[in-house]
Amino acid sequence: MTDAERAALAARVRDEFQFAWSRYKRIAWGHDELNPISRTAHDWYPPAVFDMTPVDALDTMTLMGFADEAAATRQYLIDHLSFDQDVDVQVFEVTIRLLGGLLSAFQMSNDPKFLALAEDLGTRLLPAFDSPTGMPYRFVNLRTGKTSDPLSNPAEIGTLILEFGTLAKLTHRDVFYTKAKTALAGVYERRDPHTGLVGEQIDVTTGKWTNPSSHIGGGIDSYYEYLLKCQKLFGDADCGAMYRESIASVDKYLADDGPAGLWYGVSDMTTGKRTATSYGSLEAFFPAVLALGGDLDRARRLADSNFKMWTLHGIEPEVLDYKTMTAEVESYQLRPEIVESAYYLFHYTRDPRYLDMGRTILTSLVQYCRTDDGYTVLKSVVTKERGDRQHSFFLAETLKYLYLLFSPETIDLDRVVFNTEAHPLKATW
Repeated sequence: MTDAERAALAARVRDEFQFAWSRYKRIAWGHDELNPISRTAHDWYPPAVFDMTPVDALDTMTLMGFADEAAATRQYLIDHLSFDQDVDVQVFEVTIRLLGGLLSAFQMSNDPKFLALAEDLGTRLLPAFDSPTGMPYRFVNLRTGKTSDPLSNPAEIGTLILEFGTLAKLTHRDVFYTKAKTALAGVYERRDPHTGLVGEQIDVTTGKWTNPSSHIGGGIDSYYEYLLKCQKLFGDADCGAMYRESIASVDKYLADDGPAGLWYGVSDMTTGKRTATSYGSLEAFFPAVLALGGDLDRARRLADSNFKMWTLHGIEPEVLDYKTMTAEVESYQLRPEIVESAYYLFHYTRDPRYLDMGRTILTSLVQYCRTDDGYTVLKSVVTKERGDRQHSFFLAETLKYLYLLFSPETIDLDRVVFNTEAHPLKATW
């Protein structure tokens, strides 16, 4: 691929971002997300609105060079965004999208109002950690601090340290780092003593596992990611040691390496016995983590499996049985993880095959998910039947990673750490 071809692809991604953003603004402005088929808006916690799409998309438009649009969006958020709402929010989602987005906005703009918004939100989320184990409840009321739902998972418990840690460093309030690291370590300390694996669900009041299924997919995925990135961003040796111990167990019991390539399946956390051969769009992030951790051999081979999953039906399913190569869950949610892995692998290898992967993925997105009024999910990758949602992470992650893949000089990956919503964070402290 020539430099001109790469630049043209980056420009195409930039155009598609502008298209998706403009349709959100025209139809769903003042709401969280766009439903492009019904031409309606979607809010996460009505009647409260937290401007999920503007917060999520802000650093993408900044990196793409939409300076005027970014300035107008920043001013809108400063004028309108408020977390003084009597509403129960999911700690994990609000942290990775809103808290991460606000911290990135502060670091990119140096506007202290964004740090003030981030600190206000972080303070309102702190009561979630007041469980007997220090692992957070899944929901907390932003006004009252009342918590609910003790049945959580490693991802929702362990995917907080980057955002809360950055907030701690920038505000000089160590409580944010301490609470988040206690939660992260709480999951690690409860891994099975024989296999070293964690399960899919745990009760934060008792510390007991309620679902022993172990994998790298939804509910567990970003727990492993944040162990490694905690070391990268903060120089925390404890997190690095926890990652290395954990990844050894994952490679031993979850990796499924055979003639059909390298995949990661599902096993029982206590025995390590394989229970399913399921791998999907969320698992497709793992080559990026392997590459960041230095295991380029596994990262490359797993990225090849990612691409097999994508090309099977021209776009990836939510869940695939990699033994039979049939879709177990046929939907596609505009997810970014496969592009994220291609971006990381191109960064570390400069192998043009990952540019080709990106071009194929972009072509598929335009062909199957682009509508007259934005991008939408698919109900089935087999039939290509469309759903009705333009997730905020499509602008925050999918299009950002595609753009960075074709225009890697935009940001130095070795100097930033992306949170799991692709908000770039830097050790500016």
